[in-house]
Amino acid sequence: MPGRIFLTGASGFVGAAVLDELLARGYLVNALVHQKTLDPAQGRVESIQGGLFDPQAIQRGLRDCSAVVHLVGIIEEHPRHGVTFHRIHCEGARNVVDAATHAGVKRFVHMSALGTRPNAVSNYHKTKQQAEQLLRNSALDWTIIRPSLIHGPAGQFMQTVARWARKQAPPPFFFMPFMPYFGGRHAGRIQPVFVKDVARAFVDALEKPTTIGRAYELAGPDQMTWPQFHHICAQAIVHKRRLTAAMPLSVAKLLAALGIAPFLGFNLDQVLMSQEDNTCDLTGFQKDFGWQPRGFETSLRSYSAQL
Repeated sequence: MPGRIFLTGASGFVGAAVLDELLARGYLVNALVHQKTLDPAQGRVESIQGGLFDPQAIQRGLRDCSAVVHLVGIIEEHPRHGVTFHRIHCEGARNVVDAATHAGVKRFVHMSALGTRPNAVSNYHKTKQQAEQLLRNSALDWTIIRPSLIHGPAGQFMQTVARWARKQAPPPFFFMPFMPYFGGRHAGRIQPVFVKDVARAFVDALEKPTTIGRAYELAGPDQMTWPQFHHICAQAIVHKRRLTAAMPLSVAKLLAALGIAPFLGFNLDQVLMSQEDNTCDLTGFQKDFGWQPRGFETSLRSYSAQL
C-alpha cells in the first residue's frame, strides 16, 4: 500500500497538481501550507500550517512519513519581507533536508529547474544549484527533477500570457497591444511542459528506486521560439493571431531596475533566463520513466477555456 508523504508547497501551482496525483494513487499526505487549510480528502490529507523556517511544523509534517516531496520555490524576490532566492531555495531546502535526515525519512524527491548550473547567469538558477548540492552532500536517497517552463491553467505565467493575448495588462498600464518577449532574434528557445506531466513525474520518481541518486531534466516534446509560443497561445486562448514584439534587453533591464517590470509580469532574472535556450534531451527521462510528456498545443487546448 502507498505510504504517507510529506509535501512542501502543497497549495502552490505545482503542489496542487502533485497532491492530486498522490491522492489518485492512494497516498496519504502531510501537506505543508501557509495560512490555508486544504480539503482533507476524507482524512487522507493533513494540512500542516507553517513554512520552511518553522522547525516544529516541519517535524509535524514528517511524522509517520516514508518520503518527502520538496517543491517550494519562488520566481520573484521580495527582500523587505525576507523572501530571497537564497533564503527560500537554499536555507529553506537545508531546513527540510536536515529535518528529514534527523527524522530518518530517507526518500527525498526535489524540484529544481532546467538550466540550473554553477555558472548560471541568474540568481534563480544559481540558488537552485546550491540546493541541489545540499542533497548531493546528504545521506538521503534523493532524486532531483529539473522541469522546464511549466504551463497549466492555475499558473501565474500562463494567466499573464492570456492577458497579453487579450491585449490586457495589469494596472496602471491596462492595454498591451502586443505579446512581448526579450532580446529579439537572440532570445533562447523554450520547451514547455504540462503541469500534470510534472506531477506524474514526481510521483513516478517516488515509486522507482532506479531514480535514486539521479537528476532528470524534464520538458515537453516541442521546442519553439518565443514568437512561436505566443502565436500558439493566442490561437488557443482568443482564436486569433496576435502581434508579437521583441523588447530590447536594455529596456527590459531598465524597467526591472526601476521596479516597473513586475507590473508587466516579469523581473530581471526572467529577462536573463529568456536569453538562454531552455531545452533538453528527454532520452534519459524516457528510458527510466517509460513515457513522454504531452505536446504543448494539445495540452494547452485542454485548459485554454479556463484562462
